Amino acid sequence: MALSATVYNLTVEVTDVDRNVYVGLDLRMAREPSESADYFVMRLLAYCLEYGGGISFTQGVAAGDDPAVWIHDLTGRLLAWIDVGLPGADHLHRGSRAAERAAVYTHRDAEQLVGQLSGRKIYRAEEIPVSALDPRFVAAVAERIERRATLAITRSDGELFVDIAGETFRCAMIEHRLHQ
Repeated sequence: MALSATVYNLTVEVTDVDRNVYVGLDLRMAREPSESADYFVMRLLAYCLEYGGGISFTQGVAAGDDPAVWIHDLTGRLLAWIDVGLPGADHLHRGSRAAERAAVYTHRDAEQLVGQLSGRKIYRAEEIPVSALDPRFVAAVAERIERRATLAITRSDGELFVDIAGETFRCAMIEHRLHQ
C-alpha cells in the first residue's frame, strides 16, 4: 500500500522588504513520503520569497517535469518557473523556455550546481538567479516545522530571517548566476 502525503497547515507572515511585499498567508502544503524535510522547507521558502498573484505549488517531488512552484497569469500563461534543490540542465532549459522568468533556490552546494549547469544548453541561462541558502539554516527550520505551524519570514538586504516556534533563524541569501 502506497503511503499518502502529509498535509501541513501553515500560517505565514511574509515581510519581503527587498521586493516590497507584505502579506499574511494560510497555506496547505502536502509533503510526499519521499520528500525530505529540507526540500519541503525550500519549497515553502521559494513560494514565500516569490509570492505574487497567480503563484501556486506544483505536486513537489511527485511533479515530474514541473518545477516546485510556478506563477501563471489570469489567462494561464506561465510567468515564472521556480525550481528548488538541484535541477538538471534539461529541466531548467525547458522551464526557462516555457516561462517569462526562471529562478532556482537551493540549499545544496550552489557553486557545484552553477558549475554543472554553466555552459550547458539552457535558454537565457545568464538571466536565471540561483539563490543559495545555508543548509544548516534550512535544516534548523525543518527540525522545528510541525504539521500546524506559524512562521514569520522576513527578507531584508539579502538577509533571510525565519521565526518559528519561538526561535529566530538567520541566513544570508547568496545569489549566483549561470554562465553560457
